Amino acid sequence: MDEAALRADMIEGLEHQIGEPLGGSVLAALQSVPRETFVEDAPYANRASEEERSRALAPATVARLLTAIDAAEGDDVLVVGAGIGYTAATLAEIAGPRHVHAVDIDRGAVTTARSNLAEAGYDAVLVDRRDGARGLPEYAPYDRILVEAAVVTPPRALRDQLVDGGRIVYPRGTVEQTIAAIEPADGEVVDEADPAPDGFGTVEEAGPVRLDPMLVDGEQAGVERNRSRREDAEIERQGQFARTGWEQEWIDWDDRI
Repeated sequence: MDEAALRADMIEGLEHQIGEPLGGSVLAALQSVPRETFVEDAPYANRASEEERSRALAPATVARLLTAIDAAEGDDVLVVGAGIGYTAATLAEIAGPRHVHAVDIDRGAVTTARSNLAEAGYDAVLVDRRDGARGLPEYAPYDRILVEAAVVTPPRALRDQLVDGGRIVYPRGTVEQTIAAIEPADGEVVDEADPAPDGFGTVEEAGPVRLDPMLVDGEQAGVERNRSRREDAEIERQGQFARTGWEQEWIDWDDRI
């Protein structure tokens, strides 16, 4: 069976799992993007998979995120958590490759996403190594912001980079998560029980889902997470201490400062 047929079977299964037909733009994007370029092991199985530098989201999760973000052609979109690049590719099919920007805190993931996107024909998508909580202010504001990592509340920097009338979509919660779409309230009365941040209201929810939490600097792959050990190693690389540690000669700090 060829890849196009496998893709069609995947989409049919998605609509059954989600319980509703996919919108036209989402359907076209999922049909067009070659998932096998991004996911090596069983690309059209409806499950998450572990790739070289990132966990690839299950197709059903991607479909829910795309439906919630409700992007249109020409929308400027920011994806926080580039991962393997697949979600950015599907958004590029909807909004246009030059309108999609993606960031990831993990440098290896950025390299993987760039390579995958280029191989699939979406090299016009900008992928940069950034702390996702700070967004990508150089290209702001954005019509749509998709956070591909679990947070309780989207960071303020991301909210500040959204246009009036824009939309942020994110997995809301910690252990138990739902996909939440929020928009600026624009003075409207917001339900006090709504967990959306101040000035925003929840316009759509879907799920449940389970995504990894948003990372901050020092938590990405390949970085020592124990701060003391990490800082000790950094200081040692700077040559401020001898290999033998504190059993060295007395240091004249006046000469070093």
